[in-house]
Amino acid sequence: MLPTAVLFLRVLNENKTQRDETALKQKGIEYLAELAPLISALAESQSSSLQGVTQEPAALTAAVARVQGVDATLGGELDTTSRWSGLKEKIGRLPGVTGTAGDVYEAHVEVGDLALELYGAVRENSKLNQDAQSDIWFLQETVTVNMPEAVTHVSRMGDLANMLAAAKNNQRAPLQVQFGAEVLAVEESVAELTDNLQAAAEDTDSSTLASNTVNNLDSFRRGVEAANRGANIGQAPDVSILVTAQSTLTNALKALATVLLKEMSTLLDERIDELDYRRAEAWVMLVVSIVLLTVAAFWTRVRTVRAGRETASESGRDVSVQGDNPPGFAGGGFGGQPAWER
Repeated sequence: MLPTAVLFLRVLNENKTQRDETALKQKGIEYLAELAPLISALAESQSSSLQGVTQEPAALTAAVARVQGVDATLGGELDTTSRWSGLKEKIGRLPGVTGTAGDVYEAHVEVGDLALELYGAVRENSKLNQDAQSDIWFLQETVTVNMPEAVTHVSRMGDLANMLAAAKNNQRAPLQVQFGAEVLAVEESVAELTDNLQAAAEDTDSSTLASNTVNNLDSFRRGVEAANRGANIGQAPDVSILVTAQSTLTNALKALATVLLKEMSTLLDERIDELDYRRAEAWVMLVVSIVLLTVAAFWTRVRTVRAGRETASESGRDVSVQGDNPPGFAGGGFGGQPAWER
């Protein structure tokens, strides 16, 4: 029974470890679902601030409240509370930023970079980036890296185009360099996003992943194509096209993020169900092993008792025969004498 118990405890311990890791990843997905709107809200705040609006957008206020709520619940387990507190403080300072358009833009860039770092912290601390299942890994890479970067860079590309249109001649050169860098960053993010989604769809057991992502991915690609036309590299960017493309991309990425997070959650739920089945199976096998060992021990005991009784019975018969025919006595008859002597 000792080897059986040891094997059972090892299986149970490994099952518990996997369940705990899966539960942590589910909490990471829950956090990401509330974090996703913050990136789009920061992009809106950046654009409105560059247009002279000092009041914080309602979308940003709502997004901050949502992240604050989920961090209060999960921040301790995901070790994000300190990082979120710093980001929240800097977001609160954005409406008070003054100076040139460049100053306002750089303040928002700093906050946007911190938001991207928060994505990375959730991704790493929830161990989503360590998942061995390939489709989940590609999906988490898309959701936590490619998508927020794409939204951020598209937003910066559009705002830099506006700044270029209003800039004086001596200010255009550095802005043009920044604008070109953002265009390249958008193209890189989009290429990686597309590749990761394709890899996830090719290696998944989900029957809904491909169908659920097609429409949203097509909308996203149309937005990227429009953004590239509006960028008009080498010439003056078309601001109106960029603004429309930015809106299209933001909406498409919101929808795509919702779909991908749901797919990841479903895949992890299926993993939990499988782990539950394995745990139940281990318990059943332990009970069966104990029952078999008990039956074997009982049967062995019964056979031993029967064998002992049979041995005792045989010994009794031997003793009885010897008592009826004592040594030295031959034959039988009346008075202990042979018949021929009577």
